[in-house]
Amino acid sequence: MSWVLIVEQSLNGLQFGLMLFLLAAGLTLVFGVMDMINLAHGSLYMLGAFLAAALVQATGSFALGVLLAIPATAAIGMLLEMSVLRTLYARDHLSQVLATFALILIFNEAVRIVWGSDMPLAMPAALSGPVELLPGMFYPAYRLLIIGVGAAVAALLYLLVARTKIGMRVRAGASNREMALAMGVDIRRLFTLLFGVGAGLCAVAGALLGPLLAVQVGMGENILILAFVVIVIGGIGSIRGALVGAVLVGLVDTIGRAFLPLLFGLFFQPRVASAAGPAIASVLAYLLMVAVLVFRPRGLFPARG
Repeated sequence: MSWVLIVEQSLNGLQFGLMLFLLAAGLTLVFGVMDMINLAHGSLYMLGAFLAAALVQATGSFALGVLLAIPATAAIGMLLEMSVLRTLYARDHLSQVLATFALILIFNEAVRIVWGSDMPLAMPAALSGPVELLPGMFYPAYRLLIIGVGAAVAALLYLLVARTKIGMRVRAGASNREMALAMGVDIRRLFTLLFGVGAGLCAVAGALLGPLLAVQVGMGENILILAFVVIVIGGIGSIRGALVGAVLVGLVDTIGRAFLPLLFGLFFQPRVASAAGPAIASVLAYLLMVAVLVFRPRGLFPARG
């Protein structure tokens, strides 16, 4: 096992973690401030990927297609919040789960009708090759772009939440919703804005991960489960917790899938190691969540005081 492989897989884990953060950030704000379980959040990730693929084909430019897909997805998210989800705020969590699960099915069929079951989305030709980071170590340029964009968006989101009046209202709503209402915060407008920001972040993640993971119907369901794991680990309503939890989950998942088969190969037959390694690696993120909940039931950085 060389140091190059370890560094490469660590960077892969960081890249995956930052994209998970983009999904989890919007989800944790919606859950923390609105007190709403939105299973359709992953559908916005899928919709952002399909819109990006369609706009890239229409414009002939990857960057322009992605930049146009972000506000388009944000606008659809805000319309969804104002037309459908606003009626669910006063309902119990079971009603929210059932209604947003129905939205998953509706989004999947609507996307299949408009674009089909999948769409091609190729990475830019200029970023399709490797970059030499260190002597003897090459890393895909496109993955470096994802890391850079993810880190930049995380920094901008932190500044928005921590340094602006809107962010102050968001933090107040996440910490104590009733007190924020009493102090005159326009919760309805705040909810719509939050949902639009969350949908836009989903579009960023879907558009950037599309060339790596494929743009297809149902792509949002599996990654949504990991996004929920992230917000449970980090603490509901906490942007800092979402970032730390996403990076931890990304590293644990990626490094586990890369190295557990190699580790098991030292003690078991190759056939057993190749089967057991990925199987155990797939549950490492959930074991991490269980460990965090045992010692910190409210997550690493809970928002609610």
